[in-house]
Amino acid sequence: MNFYVTFGSADYLSKTAAENKDEKMLLMQNEDKGILFHETETSSVFKEPKKYEVLDGTGNFQNGSYAVLNNIPVSDEGKPLFEQRFKERARMIEGEPGFIAIRVLRPKNDDTYVILTLWDDEKSFKNWQESKAYDQAHKKRGTSEGVDQKSIFPRPSFVTTYHAVEKN
Repeated sequence: MNFYVTFGSADYLSKTAAENKDEKMLLMQNEDKGILFHETETSSVFKEPKKYEVLDGTGNFQNGSYAVLNNIPVSDEGKPLFEQRFKERARMIEGEPGFIAIRVLRPKNDDTYVILTLWDDEKSFKNWQESKAYDQAHKKRGTSEGVDQKSIFPRPSFVTTYHAVEKN
């Protein structure tokens, strides 16, 4: 499965989404910009998208109201280890109240993986972060077994968040 992302003003992106109603898309925004997600078996309708392959995913991302994107740069040597870590993930997030979908995205044109989670709202995500399930899912973080202790990350990771654009 292919996953594409493009950025721009919410107004411009909403026109793109409206012109492609038959495609699986989700329009969101934050204080800085709009973002449009597109999941398809074929190529994207976007002119210059960020391109990803879905390594793992569950849920219908089109139902999300709050998106959290963990952007994680990974060295070429570290990609197999990083991907193995996510293939073996605890899968505890799926049972959390307010959880909608997850996509583990392998970049096609750069080194930054994206772990995209979608939620009913920001409060649901915050509750996940404070849960025992979150602690269990991240129990190796900071230990010698944790992938975060390996020298596979050329730059720090960063998180971006978005809210669904109100439909008129």
